[in-house]
Amino acid sequence: MTKILKAFRDDEDGAAMVEYSILVGIIAAASILAIIAIGGWVSQQFTGLCATLDGKGLSATGTASGGSCAPTP
Repeated sequence: MTKILKAFRDDEDGAAMVEYSILVGIIAAASILAIIAIGGWVSQQFTGLCATLDGKGLSATGTASGGSCAPTP
């Protein structure tokens, strides 16, 4: 019986799995935060570009068109 208890006490497989699970969770959270931050930055860049180009585009006939960058339905 003491052999079984000593083997159970010395077994570290479960602890390693918990450590790896925590590490995977931290990496996943950091990845999600990075994707959200990059998405916000890209959105701001397109909004700024849209504001800069608003009213400076050309229509299909080659004449200047005053429109907005909002998509048409």
